[in-house]
Amino acid sequence: MVCEVSFKEALGRFGPYGGRFVPESLYGPCQELEEAFNYWWSRKDFKSRYQKILKDYAGRPTPLSFARNLSEHLGINLYFKREDLAHTGSHKINNVVGQALLAKAMGKTQLIAETGAGQHGVATATAGAYFGFETVVYMGELDVNRQALNVFRMKLLGAKVNAVTSGSKTLKDAINEALRAWVAQVDTTHYLIGSVMGPHPYPTMVREFQRIIGKETKAQFEKLVGGCPDYIVACVGGGSNAIGIFYDFLNTEAALVGVEAEGGAALTHGIPGVVHGMASLLLQDEGGQILEAHSISAGLDYPGVGPEHAFLKDSGRVRYFTATDKEVLNAFKEICAKEGILPALESTHAVAWVIKAVNEGIIKPGANVVVNMSGRGDKDIEIVKKFMEAQFDI
Repeated sequence: MVCEVSFKEALGRFGPYGGRFVPESLYGPCQELEEAFNYWWSRKDFKSRYQKILKDYAGRPTPLSFARNLSEHLGINLYFKREDLAHTGSHKINNVVGQALLAKAMGKTQLIAETGAGQHGVATATAGAYFGFETVVYMGELDVNRQALNVFRMKLLGAKVNAVTSGSKTLKDAINEALRAWVAQVDTTHYLIGSVMGPHPYPTMVREFQRIIGKETKAQFEKLVGGCPDYIVACVGGGSNAIGIFYDFLNTEAALVGVEAEGGAALTHGIPGVVHGMASLLLQDEGGQILEAHSISAGLDYPGVGPEHAFLKDSGRVRYFTATDKEVLNAFKEICAKEGILPALESTHAVAWVIKAVNEGIIKPGANVVVNMSGRGDKDIEIVKKFMEAQFDI
């Protein structure tokens, strides 16, 4: 039996989206997690330890860097929020440290996680090693093959990686298996979801752990330039890096732009539905069956999106666009050649949209644009090499 929990004052809801659509066996664990998060996140000692670990271990604050050569080339002022420089190579560490601390406080002994591109899996394996958890990561077989480097990193860090062979063999199916595993071992295990998706309280909880990105960006931009950026741009799969940088700019004049993969654009092409414990916008057919998503980046081929993003789209506060694989590869080449940065393919979607928006006159000359460089691209080199050798003389 699957039930949707009714919340007073729309708790866990973002307009018509969100909620907690879970089997009865997961209702108690979700409620326990919600209560634990509300208690510990309100404590100064918990937040202090969280912030100290991010500073001393994860390397925060990450810099806000002026992309001088691309700025000159595009005729704008382009800044990168360098989450790729955080420990493990992406923004994922922010959420993982928070949830691992919470799991310790709750007395859990094992972490399980899903991963697509592998960055969340690596971050979870890192937390498992640091905090002393047994760690199991579920990853679609297709992603295991195309992200072999990250799979090896997870194993080196002591995690067990379970390849999922059902369905499309990608992120969607990895989440399904992780949820099944959680049901079977809820007493000892914390399911460390990697994005602002899933049943309540995950979308809210992950957002709160990722808000550090936007808080830092706001202070850094004020000090570096003054005022508020004209644009904040981030890629969107599940949406944690985007909501992390957007949230503290919602009440400013900055234009907020999320960029999806054209083949996995739930916000652009999706319709309301329920998956993985949440109501959101999903890629699905007329019969309600979830469609397979496609992206050159393993982290963006998810057929849904975090419910808060669906709400922000409907409200008009955030605009969402798409980038094609070809546009992303061109942008990747530009970032490498002009800035000396190997970006994650996920993050490159945001830059690809900026380049297109400048060329189409959407972004005007001299505009101040901040892109969340949410991850580094070491993991993607083999994929990029395969595609670029066919398109570019390199």
